[in-house]
Amino acid sequence: QVQLQESGPGLVTPSQTLSLTCTVSGGSITTAYYAWGWIRQPPGKGLEWMGVITYSGNTYYSPSLKSRTSISRDTSKNQFSLQLTSVTPEDTAVYYCAAPSVPLATVQAMCVIQGYDYWGQGTQVTVSS
Repeated sequence: QVQLQESGPGLVTPSQTLSLTCTVSGGSITTAYYAWGWIRQPPGKGLEWMGVITYSGNTYYSPSLKSRTSISRDTSKNQFSLQLTSVTPEDTAVYYCAAPSVPLATVQAMCVIQGYDYWGQGTQVTVSS
């Protein structure tokens, strides 16, 4: 079974860049047709899909976050990472990395929260000076 673990700073200063890494075990991030996503939940709000990197390294982002979001990977470490630039207090949230339990056949399936079955425990990130 795939396991995911988020890591990164819990406090980020406004206007700076939020950087998180997800370490994957029990599966390879290069396995064909799998995708690896980032999802967040601000306090008192619902889950928000942020973006995804596919097994081949293609990336897709939420239109509302696309200008500030970058997802990359290190295949040698079986990790993928999130960078969110120019953060504000509105970016305060619990950030999750997630993966599907079956290969996803379409980009549309990769871009919805319902496609993801395996989740990390989540990491709280607070944006504050």
